[in-house]
Amino acid sequence: MGIQVMFGQQALDTIFVNEHQIVALFFPSPIQKAVTGNERFVFSYDREETGHLGLLQGMDGEDSNLLVITTDGKVYAHIISYAASLPKMNYFINEGDTIGMERPERIMPGNDSLTKAPNPYKGLSKLLLDRAPKNLGTVRSGGIRLRLEELVYHGGEVYLLVGIGNRSDIDFEMKRLDILRVNGSKRQKASHQEIYLEPIYSSAKSTLIQSGKETRLVFVLPKFVLGKGESLKLVLEEVGGNRRVVLEK
Repeated sequence: MGIQVMFGQQALDTIFVNEHQIVALFFPSPIQKAVTGNERFVFSYDREETGHLGLLQGMDGEDSNLLVITTDGKVYAHIISYAASLPKMNYFINEGDTIGMERPERIMPGNDSLTKAPNPYKGLSKLLLDRAPKNLGTVRSGGIRLRLEELVYHGGEVYLLVGIGNRSDIDFEMKRLDILRVNGSKRQKASHQEIYLEPIYSSAKSTLIQSGKETRLVFVLPKFVLGKGESLKLVLEEVGGNRRVVLEK
């Protein structure tokens, strides 16, 4: 690999992880390569659209290590250790934390991808969509399947994953997908309340779901926790049609 290591380097920092939560690592330059010393620990990053964000999880067992090389040739190394309770969820890696240099890749003239400010939600959203879908609740109506897949808490936000399938003979164009926090029961109208949750980011690139196709979406919301007697409600409506699918979980 041809890594030039700095002499007199400081002891490696330890990053604590577990299998229940996602630990985010933000590097000063986009990630080019990464490897962990044990398969019980998994480091995920966007290999298609080079980014600064990496996600780390791990299972209980002996400590391991993480080696990351960024596109500017800098090499970063950390000890990774399992902890049932995590002391920290986000790590912002500084250039001063590098242990040395690898021969940097040549950057082609005119490539400004390294100077663009990264969307803080895009990277994690894509990594979550790359995982196998889960199922917290599903409802079908008019040939449309609406599925709540997962709620992922990260920092001050909640990443809500939704799957929509069109098994009808007609294309479905989304007019809206409302996310509501429901408090109380409809039978007790005085206490029943529905609060609209405004997403701060959506991964949706198209509102059209063709016949026989399906799509998966991520909505990023300000952090919330459902209390006793509360539920989450999704309302999917069609443009210029009467199909409406409601899922409450």
